[in-house]
Amino acid sequence: MASDATPLPPPQPAQVRNTNLSHLNPLPSSVFTLPQTAQLEALYTIIRNKETSRGDFLFYSDRIIRLLVEEGLNHLPVVAKTVETPTGATYHGVGFEGKICGVSILRAGEAMEAGLREVCRSVRIGKILIQRDEETALPKLFYSKFPQDIASRYVLLLDPMLATGGSAMKAVEVLMEHGVPEERIIFINLIAAPEGLTTFCSRFPSLKVITGWIDEGLNDKAYIIPGLGDFGERR
Repeated sequence: MASDATPLPPPQPAQVRNTNLSHLNPLPSSVFTLPQTAQLEALYTIIRNKETSRGDFLFYSDRIIRLLVEEGLNHLPVVAKTVETPTGATYHGVGFEGKICGVSILRAGEAMEAGLREVCRSVRIGKILIQRDEETALPKLFYSKFPQDIASRYVLLLDPMLATGGSAMKAVEVLMEHGVPEERIIFINLIAAPEGLTTFCSRFPSLKVITGWIDEGLNDKAYIIPGLGDFGERR
C-alpha cells in the first residue's frame, strides 16, 4: 500500500546573503568550510544573539566546535587497516596515520579544548599565549608549552575567531620554529573575517584552514562584523 505521508524535504541551504561565498569568492584552495545548511545557520544565529544565555552559548558553540574538529580529522592521512569483526569476518578499512595534538591560542582557544577532547580521546594539548607588543604593536609570544614530540605530530591549532590573522600567523611561526612542518598544521576556527583569512592563507599556503563561517568583514576597530562579540567572555 502506498503511503500518503509527505516525504521529508532535503537539507535546506543557508540564506544566500549569509553564505561564505557571498563574503569571499573564490575561497582560497586551502580553506574548507562546514556545509552551509540552514541547520548550521540556526546554530550560528543562536550564538550570535546577544540575548542568548551563557548556558545556551556554551551548548551550541560546543556543538559547532565538535563539527569543526570532525571536519579537521577528515583531512588527516590514513593507511589501510584490516580487522576481524565479532562475526569472524574480515574487514578491510583504514586507520589514522601518525599522532595528533591540539594547540590552543590563549585565552579564547582554551574554550575549544573540551570539544576536541570529546572527539579525540586522551589527546595531548599544548598552549600558546600571544599578545600585542606595546612598543611595536605587533603580535608577540609570551608563553608556550607543547608536547615534547610535537614536531612528529599533526597539530590542530585552535582559535575561535580569525580577525586580522596576526595572532594566528604568529602561532604558526612558533609551531614551525619547534619543528612542525607547515603542511602538518590544521587551523580550526568558528568565524573568520575575509581580510584575515586571505592574509593568513597567502602567508601559509600549505596549511589547511577549517572554518565554520566567513563573515562580512572588519569594522574600523578590527572587530569581526556581524561577529558574536568576545567569545572568551561569553563562555
